[in-house]
Amino acid sequence: MCKTKGFRHAGQHSLGNRGGTGMICIRSSQNPQNPLRIMCGPPPDHFSRVAEHYAHARPTYPLALFEWLALQSRTRDLAWDVGAGNGQASMGLARHFDHVVATDLSEEQLDRAPSHERVTYRTCEAHDSGLDNASVSLVTVAQALHWFDVDRFHAEARRVLRRGGLIAEWSYGTFSAEDERVDRVLQQFYHDVVGPYWPAERRHVETGYRDLPFPFRTVRTPSFRMDRRWTLPMMEAYLRSWSATGRMQQATGTDPLEVIESDLARAWGDPVHPLLISWPLALRVGIR
Repeated sequence: MCKTKGFRHAGQHSLGNRGGTGMICIRSSQNPQNPLRIMCGPPPDHFSRVAEHYAHARPTYPLALFEWLALQSRTRDLAWDVGAGNGQASMGLARHFDHVVATDLSEEQLDRAPSHERVTYRTCEAHDSGLDNASVSLVTVAQALHWFDVDRFHAEARRVLRRGGLIAEWSYGTFSAEDERVDRVLQQFYHDVVGPYWPAERRHVETGYRDLPFPFRTVRTPSFRMDRRWTLPMMEAYLRSWSATGRMQQATGTDPLEVIESDLARAWGDPVHPLLISWPLALRVGIR
């Protein structure tokens, strides 16, 4: 359980003062580029070993998604971004909400998140936010729900959400490349090369979270997708950001990309030629 002592952001929003287990959240000054950090405990995570690749290589979410969520929200004073990683969704939310609390298990991920005057970062578990009861307008989970104790997290979300507040959970699974030859090599890497090293929770991403409970009144949503034009080095950086890639490298002591490196280069052709890469988003939204 997190406890925040005597800190408010911009003189407006309480970030919580709930006790229970003695863990204390304190402001961290270790990273002067990211001064709004609150430390709440050191639980393990899946992404520290690939945090640098993750921060630079992951695709960003469409701005239209955050615009739509803001339009659906009755109030826009406080959003909680859970499993925030390096702040990709947090930055999108900060365009529309007065303040964003972004939480994640990985200190390394949060260390690489950009600073923003309306975003506060915390190292916390998803079911232990430390936020006040009925204080949040919108809860978001971007590509992270499968790592949570889902029932405990949803109970926490219900606690902190205002009546009529929204919760939005989304994921993106297997991507596709516009060039069929490139796509075949990439799918081989995903399924065959690093496939055995995906954590078991990855299956929930591939089903779009349809097999996970959602105890909220659902809202119909439009379709969203991420489209990026990437060069070959950009794609290789993305493949290195996968948790399965990091796990395989740690287990075998070899670089997993070496398995497909020559085939991918041959299929891609000119490495600086950008190809269209697409990820459909699986989104579900509910009302408290």
